Amino acid sequence: MKRRLAREIAVQSLYQMEMNEVTAAEAVDMLMEEARQHDNELGAEPAEAAKVNEYTRELVMGVVERKKAIDEMLQQHLTGWQVDRLSRVDRQVLRLACYEMVFRDDVPPKAAINEAIELAKHFGTDESGKFVNGVLGKLIGAINSSKQDQ
Repeated sequence: MKRRLAREIAVQSLYQMEMNEVTAAEAVDMLMEEARQHDNELGAEPAEAAKVNEYTRELVMGVVERKKAIDEMLQQHLTGWQVDRLSRVDRQVLRLACYEMVFRDDVPPKAAINEAIELAKHFGTDESGKFVNGVLGKLIGAINSSKQDQ
């Protein structure tokens, strides 16, 4: 399974939800339909897109269901920023990475950070990768510290 493709579609779905006020299912359906086209913007093979459908939906629904908790965690590690004042792209990338780091057991936190940096570079501004790395670096530090305290 191509998890990077699933993450790309998940970030785009989360972005769509915020921009167009559509449901998670509607956003994922729209992007999955696009990914199934031979000349899609993702550069994905239609067969690959079909394989990541379920995982993409798990990611999007996981973020949506835990959005409040995720935003609270992120807020603790944003220096001089508010979650709602971040660029929409950076916010969705951070939410997805936080979800994978905290709420999923099948993704090593460092892998989630590396993927988030790549997504931020791909979809965001020149500074997005560094910004996302900084925020998630603080978050993983806090997670590791709390594990040691237990």
